[in-house]
This record gives sequence, structure tokens and C-alpha cells, in this order.
Amino acid sequence: MAASDRRAELLEAAIRVMTRDGVAKATTRAIVNEAGMTLGAFHYCFDSRAQLLERVTETLTERYVAEVRGLFAPHRDIRDSVLDSLHAFWKGFEANPGEHQISYELTQYALRNPGFENIARGQYEIFLAAFASLLELAADNAGIEWTQPVPILARYVHSVIDGLNMTWLVDRNSDHSQAVLHLLADHLLQYARPSAA
Repeated sequence: MAASDRRAELLEAAIRVMTRDGVAKATTRAIVNEAGMTLGAFHYCFDSRAQLLERVTETLTERYVAEVRGLFAPHRDIRDSVLDSLHAFWKGFEANPGEHQISYELTQYALRNPGFENIARGQYEIFLAAFASLLELAADNAGIEWTQPVPILARYVHSVIDGLNMTWLVDRNSDHSQAVLHLLADHLLQYARPSAA
């Protein structure tokens, strides 16, 4: 098996173990057992468990963002574009709650363990950049401009989505979550105006 294939299989094995047992129990030995490989194969593919955790975080985050980009279709009406974007994020979240729970666990693990801070930072940078680009794309297609800086709006949207995700993981109330997405869209539209161009 090529090294790239081994690495991919170890990543998927790590995600399965973390989804089932949590990040703390995803030891190197548990991951190689899940993948049906040896510890030697693991060390051939990754320098350390830290590197694996970083790659798992990147993989899950990029997978989620790519799925959202694939689902998002901008409209001429800015409200439709914003709601479409928010619903795309939400659809991806509800489809894979276990993977998103891993993301929260990895974030907390990274913040509590010196040397892992870049894992959490990188994860949130990807999310913030995704929200910013979707806000810009929606504005361009609708012929509007935002009256607040896009990075600030992206942080606001992400903060609401992040809290909504965590709340849903606890109570699984999809109806209330969808209602919050509509409130968020309505609030965002207060910061939209026709483009000067």
C-alpha cells in the first residue's frame, strides 16, 4: 500500500475511533488497531500523534467547508443567498454530528495542551475564511454591499453557528435551530445596502 493510501486510511481510522470513543481514547495503538496496521506503519506516515490530530482537524474542517461550498448556490435576492448558505452549513452539520463533536473535542484538547494551539487556530481560520467568502459571494450576486467589515460579520455568523451547533448536540431540537438560522439571516440583512457600484 502506498504511503499516501496508508496515511488516508489512518486518518479515517482515527476519525472512526474518535467518533465512537472520543479524542482522549484515540491512542496511537487504538488507531492502528482500527486500521489493521502496525505501529511501525503509523510512524512511517506521521511524525507524532500531534501531527495526526492536526491532520484530522484539517480533514474534518475542510470536508465540511467543501460540502457547504458544493451545496451553496447564490441568488439575486440577498436574503435567499444568506439563508441558502446557512442551511447548507446546517445540513452538513446535522448529517455528521459525530464528526462535529470530534471537532469540539479537538479544539478543547488543543487549547489545553501546550504546543497544540495552532490546531485550534487553524480550524477556526478555515471556518472564518469560508463564512467571509460566502458573504462576499452572496453580496456580489445580489448587488449589495455590507455596511460592516466582512471579517466582523463572518466572526458574528460563525459565533452564532458555533453556539447553535453545540446546543443542538445537547438537545437535538432542529425546529428551534432552523428558527435561529432565520433570525440570523434577518439580522444580517440589517447590514446590507445596495452597492454603490
